[in-house]
Formats: sequence, C-alpha cells, structure tokens
Amino acid sequence: MKEDRSSKSIIIREVWANNLEDEFNLIRQLIGNGKYNFISMDTEFPGFIYSPKVDYLHLKPSDNYDCMKANVDALKLVQLGLTLSDASGNLPDLGTNNRYIWQFNFRDFDVERDLHDRKSIDMLHRQGFDFKRNVSHGVDSFCFSELMLRSGLVFNSSITWVTFHSTYDFGYLVKILRRSHLPTSLEKFLSNVRELFGSNVYDMKYIMQYTNALVGGLEGIANTLHVNRVVGKAHQAGSDSLLTWQTFQKMVKTYFPNNEVQKYAGVIFGLEVASCLEVDISGSRCPAVVNHKVTCCFRSHPSISDRSVHIASIQNQSKSI
Repeated sequence: MKEDRSSKSIIIREVWANNLEDEFNLIRQLIGNGKYNFISMDTEFPGFIYSPKVDYLHLKPSDNYDCMKANVDALKLVQLGLTLSDASGNLPDLGTNNRYIWQFNFRDFDVERDLHDRKSIDMLHRQGFDFKRNVSHGVDSFCFSELMLRSGLVFNSSITWVTFHSTYDFGYLVKILRRSHLPTSLEKFLSNVRELFGSNVYDMKYIMQYTNALVGGLEGIANTLHVNRVVGKAHQAGSDSLLTWQTFQKMVKTYFPNNEVQKYAGVIFGLEVASCLEVDISGSRCPAVVNHKVTCCFRSHPSISDRSVHIASIQNQSKSI
C-alpha cells in the first residue's frame, strides 16, 4: 500500500550557527536528487524606516525599488523560511515519520544597536521572536551566503521559486549573497535576481490580480481559499513559507485550471517592467505550468555546472560596488 505522506506531522527545522552546515548538507542532498525542485520562501526583517518619496498613487517600479533599496541597505535580515516540495506537493520526510521545512535565524540584527521600526519589533516579539538568542546563537549571514551559493538553491535552472510579495525577500537575499548594498538601478537588481534565482519565479501578489477575486495579504488569501496554517505562527518565516506554497497550489488549482499561470512567471510584484525577451521555461516542471515559451522579464540563468564561475562573478561584483 502506498504511504500517505499527508498524514505525517510537519516539523520546522530551526537553523542556528551550530547546525547551519549540517542543514545545508541535507538541503543540498535533497536538491541534488532532482526531486524537490519547488522552493517557497518568506523572510522576516525589522520593518521599514524609509517611505516612498512620491505619492503611492503615482509610484513607478523604479520608485518602489528605490524605497526597497534604501530599507534593505540600512536594515538586516532576521529570519528566512524555506519550504521544499516535489511536483506532487510532498515535503521531504528525511526517512522519518515527519515532514520538514526550514527556518534560518540570523545573528546580524541586534535590536539594541541596529536601525528598526519599533512597531515591527513589538509585533515580532508577540509572535515569539527571541532577539537575544538570535544574536548569541544565530547564523552569520557571511557563512550563510557561502553555503547557499553552493547548495543548489541558486544557479539552478530546475528550481521553481514561489513567493508572496517578494520584493523585500529577494532584496535581502541578493544583498546577503552579493555581500554588498543593492545595485543602484532596478534593471541591475532584476539581472542579479534572474542570475541567482532564474526565470521560474512566481510572486502570488502579482499573479492574484488576474484571478479577479483575490485581494489582501497572505493570511487573507489563504482564508479565502480555505487553506489552514498547519504549523507555526504568522510572521514566522518557516510557517509563512509553507502557507505560501500551499496557498499557491490552491490558487492555481482554483483559478488557473488550464495552466494560464505560466504567463505570470518571472515578475515580482511592484517591480513590473516591460517584457524584455522570450525565454523557454520547458525545464521548469512546475505542476501548474505546461511546457511552453512565454515572454517575461527574467533571462534564463546558468546551468549547475557553471555555478563556480558565477559564484566568483557575484562575489567580484560585491567588491566593485
């Protein structure tokens, strides 16, 4: 009889400095076996300290980028959540009676000395964040970047990324992986995103406007689609990454039954720019995407065999900016 994986409990694997390398070794193995090619992510950070310089009704993508860059350059990442899944929506069980998602806790942010928004910090406290523990036991972003660049999560054309309103998610990851402030231009930033994460990126906040039904934030969309949070709390990155993935699956099944969602790959909400070229996403293997050619904003990115060259390229860019 086939095992029912959905009956297994879901455990958040908390990642700290002392188990960072071991957890990345597990992730590398899962990616390397070619099965878990769907990654959903979420981040938590210390709020926003800069606002757009123009009225919200007149914001252009470049204005959104400038505001995001100002905040990301000035602030530090607190937490990253990753959910890995196969094409059928199964999470890895690592040969146990449970299923697993990941939550990386960073040490870089110190609430006593670093810039932050007080209301955001108070909200994260209420959700269970222990900022003192993060400082004493958390992951150093430099060590994280070294391991992530070689994990198979980036520079990998077989990976599909699923996000919700991911401008800041990608902003913080690009900053960490480049070890530098973000590029001065939106175009250069999008080039970095597609070099690292590829063209198979789905931002639910962008896609849901084409449902003519869904509005609001992640929690509200999940409630509308009757998707329950099965582990953790809101504003905990691991839990939110899982809710993002499960809500995306339900959204595609409900509103894009003929795989129309493929048309919206490669666009980050708020940073929409004119389509730039035709790319082949036939290797995406997204369960919601038919093999097809589409016009989108992200250029195809390097094969896995080219990783070492592009890791050096990313690191050299950080030294020159």
